[in-house]
Amino acid sequence: MKKDCLLEILKHNPELDKYMNEYLNAEYNTSKNTRVSYATDLYLLAKYYANKNIIYLTKEDIQEYLRQQNKANKTKARYLTTIHNFYTYLVERGLLNSNPCDGIKMPKLEKKLPDYLTIEEVDNLLDIRTSTAYDLRNKAMLEVLYATGMRISELCNLMMSNLFLEDALIKVMGKGSKERLVPINDTAIKALEEYLQFGRNELLGIHTCEYVFISSRHTKITRQAFFKFLKQLCQEKGIKKNISPHILRHSFATHLLANGADLRIVQELLGHSDIATTQIYTHLSTEKLEQEYEHHPLLH
Repeated sequence: MKKDCLLEILKHNPELDKYMNEYLNAEYNTSKNTRVSYATDLYLLAKYYANKNIIYLTKEDIQEYLRQQNKANKTKARYLTTIHNFYTYLVERGLLNSNPCDGIKMPKLEKKLPDYLTIEEVDNLLDIRTSTAYDLRNKAMLEVLYATGMRISELCNLMMSNLFLEDALIKVMGKGSKERLVPINDTAIKALEEYLQFGRNELLGIHTCEYVFISSRHTKITRQAFFKFLKQLCQEKGIKKNISPHILRHSFATHLLANGADLRIVQELLGHSDIATTQIYTHLSTEKLEQEYEHHPLLH
């Protein structure tokens, strides 16, 4: 998306500008990534109807727009959600009497269950050498991810002030700048303390950084860099599943629920605002998991 094009559209659509910069930011405290996603979706709609004011689009206009998008149903569903939320805002402000998206059916979505690792695969993945500062960092990151279920972005954004290891807790800044406290087990604490004592200072050198996990450039590690390491490690370990940055998060949730953890507790640990998001893990086959599952550190 070209920033100057978006600014031009915002200039001619003051309500869209208010929605993006005041409503979403101030009232809903959405994350920067969420606002960028919303802005992109609305920009594409405004670009498609460049000769119209998008505030006054009809139901037929929106249906036509969605039909013309050569995108997967998942993307179309996101477009419709973004557009619907925008018009809901306009109705709430009294600028429209009704939401033109009402009555438009959401595209059918294929439910895709997240890939996860078995207990044996997790044990195999976490069994890595720690002979260098990078090894110590990577080991600590893996252990913390599996022990807490936090997102990769949350892990990369951890600051030293977020660690309360004496209380076995970590403060996580989630989506929409929502904070939550998550417990951390002894194994992960040990790996983290070893990294902080022997690895982090070596990676920093003479530099300073407030983030916990440091890159070779003396700044916080990126999720892309960690994902690259994770994919390589899985190849070395012979794990042939569809690896994603969230695979340990999926494994964390799946293993907890398979062992009988309360869905609401897992929802809180994961930082899901909607329990329906957490429920996808209950659809995974639990019979095999229960046979595989011996224990999870958080439950013992």
